[in-house]
Amino acid sequence: MSTTEATVDEVCASCGIAGGGDDDTKLKRCGACGLVRYCGLKCQKEHRPEHKSACKKRVAELRDELLFKQPESTHLGDCPICFLPLPIGTEQTTMMECCSKVICNGCSYANLLREMDERLVEHKCAFCRDPIPTQKSDVNKNTMKRVEANDPMALCFMANLSYEEGNYVDSFKYSSKAAEMGDAD
Repeated sequence: MSTTEATVDEVCASCGIAGGGDDDTKLKRCGACGLVRYCGLKCQKEHRPEHKSACKKRVAELRDELLFKQPESTHLGDCPICFLPLPIGTEQTTMMECCSKVICNGCSYANLLREMDERLVEHKCAFCRDPIPTQKSDVNKNTMKRVEANDPMALCFMANLSYEEGNYVDSFKYSSKAAEMGDAD
């Protein structure tokens, strides 16, 4: 492979010698940014003044990528509104009684602010925009609809409710069904 056939990534940034050719030249990447390659320490030192500003810029970009990269997700999934990973602490999430969606408290708070700005009397769900049930009988009716639809969150809710009431048989039944539907909790 001659220097003219080699791509930019396969040549020394200082002298232009091709790597991996007949003479088996090994090129080493810049240790800080990894953008350029050098055939030796001499070429790296000679090229440093030209490369310094681009290198510093790339190192800063790499640092920012590491610092500000959003985590992929948690085992709880993502908020269905803002798509950020749901917090692990359950006190930082809200389960909507109308649709059994778990949303982050930030989205719940933003919905309350929106309702205050629009001077709405009736509170609505941040996800489905249905009115939020105010009576326990309406909450139970909505939850049972979601249980019949095999919604894992509604099944977990009913399992916890049954457990708190001392009905361990139903609690186990709902928990088992939620596990079959893919809920890890």
